[in-house]
Amino acid sequence: MREYALVFFVAASVTYLLTPITRRTAVRWGAMTQPRDRDVHAIPTPRMGGVAMYGGVAVGMIVAMGLPNLSRGLRGSFEIRAVLVGGGAICLIGVIDDKWGIDALTKLTGQVFASGLLVLLGVQLLYIWIPGQPQISLGPETVPLTILLTLFMVNSINFVDGLDGLAAGVTAIAASAFFVYSYQLSVVLEVQAAQPATLISAVLAGVCVGFLPHNFNPARIFMGDSGSMLLGLMLAAATVSGSSTVDYGALGARKGAALFIPLLIPVFVLAVPFVDLLLAVLRRARARRPVFQPDKEHLHHRLMEIGHSHRRAVLIMYFWSALVAFGGVSFFFARPDVVGAVVGAVTLLAVLLSNFPRLRGRS
Repeated sequence: MREYALVFFVAASVTYLLTPITRRTAVRWGAMTQPRDRDVHAIPTPRMGGVAMYGGVAVGMIVAMGLPNLSRGLRGSFEIRAVLVGGGAICLIGVIDDKWGIDALTKLTGQVFASGLLVLLGVQLLYIWIPGQPQISLGPETVPLTILLTLFMVNSINFVDGLDGLAAGVTAIAASAFFVYSYQLSVVLEVQAAQPATLISAVLAGVCVGFLPHNFNPARIFMGDSGSMLLGLMLAAATVSGSSTVDYGALGARKGAALFIPLLIPVFVLAVPFVDLLLAVLRRARARRPVFQPDKEHLHHRLMEIGHSHRRAVLIMYFWSALVAFGGVSFFFARPDVVGAVVGAVTLLAVLLSNFPRLRGRS
């Protein structure tokens, strides 16, 4: 745990220190977000924060490979190189969009290319395990399935990036929840194949925490597509690595609940962005608008419409994300009846907090 904590601290520190440099560079290059009707900012704000994040990822990974215990556990693993190469590619595509702007189809092509690099370097859905059935090995379909999963996660984070600090905070929570899950596998259950996912989660949480002080309301810099797409790709890499390289069937006698993790963990750690993305797609399809056309009807926008301030809306989204992510993970490693009671009570509190301005207006 100490080495993971060190890697987290290094990734956070490097990102925090690089962000002001990136901000000045973005201002000099003219990579600025101009105020729009659907935005909450009234002045131009620099973007391209993903560059600082990628710097934190790279340094964090390099430090991890130099630590005695982590280097031994990660010897021969391909996930680290895949994340650095695929993450660098998608960050570069995001920088181009942050500076000059690219159309949705070109951006999607770039996302497919970066996702393909992950697959080419070995991050693939090798097999799936369904409770009560033999392990299912995937054939040629592993490539499109992995790419589709990566695209879904990339665009989930991209869609939720609508308020200051929202995407970074939600991703930090998702990465932390996934770290808890993969740490239990890699350290507690001694499943070595889960170590790359554990490291990726720790680094990802670190860069998000390091970026948040500059990005929380009022934000001095936005992560831009260079940041949101990088975060989504890293979450996808951690999920694929942790869900398809571990033989969960072999854990049945030791931790029966862990058998359901490959099917449910991605849903839990990204539940809020997933729901927001699906609602946005359905909403725009029903209105016959392009799926990638922005609007002001996301979950966080609706929280502000019922009376929450900018910061309160973000904190409520954090609360919901943490509730679903950590509540879901807890079911696998704690007594379900206890977890269910706690999650039920906290869910009631979350509902009351989310609707407090509306309730107060009716009193």
